[in-house]
Amino acid sequence: MRYLGLGLVLAVVAYLGTGLTQVRPGERAVVRRFGRVLDHKPEAGLWIGLPWGMEKVDRVAVDLVRPVEIGLLPSQDDFAQATPPGQLLTGDHNLVNVRAIMHYTVRPDEVADFVVQQARVDGLIERTAEAALAEWVAGRIVDDILLHGKAELPRWLVAQTQERIEDYRLGVQLQGASIAVLAPPAEVTESFNDVTRAQTEIRSRVYQAEQDADRRLREADAERFRTEQLTAAYIGEQKVLAHADAESFEKRLAQYRRLKHENPDFLSSIWWDEMGRLFAQLKENGRIDLLDNHLGKDGLDITMFPPLPKKR
Repeated sequence: MRYLGLGLVLAVVAYLGTGLTQVRPGERAVVRRFGRVLDHKPEAGLWIGLPWGMEKVDRVAVDLVRPVEIGLLPSQDDFAQATPPGQLLTGDHNLVNVRAIMHYTVRPDEVADFVVQQARVDGLIERTAEAALAEWVAGRIVDDILLHGKAELPRWLVAQTQERIEDYRLGVQLQGASIAVLAPPAEVTESFNDVTRAQTEIRSRVYQAEQDADRRLREADAERFRTEQLTAAYIGEQKVLAHADAESFEKRLAQYRRLKHENPDFLSSIWWDEMGRLFAQLKENGRIDLLDNHLGKDGLDITMFPPLPKKR
């Protein structure tokens, strides 16, 4: 009888112990007491509640990143199908194989929604993301998809999927997406590779042409700058010389005017001096004869200038 009482006490203690729950770091707990979800969401630590049957505690790791695969599955059976999942039609009526992985976490303040919807969270994210993925592919041509898809698609897919699942109150936050497969069907892969190589060659040639154009433009700018500098220096030099000539002329003019005022025949003497030097130079060059042959009884008869030699 004594052992029966001891066993009964241990059973009661064990039963009451079912009301103790250890919430680990990074977890939030959802407590349902008699089926009703409590507003309080216990964090890391020991939770003391009612025993089993009266209260249920669900622990959720809110810092855990959970994956959801969408599109083309990696198994051989899926590739063997005539139209496997994830083989989508592009805007220019080509086919591409797409496989993506969505990553999500549970929002700490909406952990109760996640617990209620937990069984259907992955399925809803998968179907919603697949619908958005098909829409993205159908709105673009195959070349753009294959060339830019891995860079542009993840950000767009996360934003669109998150917006569309908000009404379901899943209590999750999409953290990102990775594109595992984005390629044409196997039977046309080689043709697409040829096109890709040709496009790469075209981009390389265009880039080289742009580099050559930039180099020539820089050389032309440098030559223009050098010419402008030389022109500016020449203009400055000619201005200095012109100012010097003008200043010298003004000084000589002032001197001539002063001397003319002092001696009215000064300019005439200068004229005859200049003419004498000119005639001497003409005589030296054979362009004027001596006047002795033209002296008559009445004085000077004529002065003859021989014609200039013809230009060859």
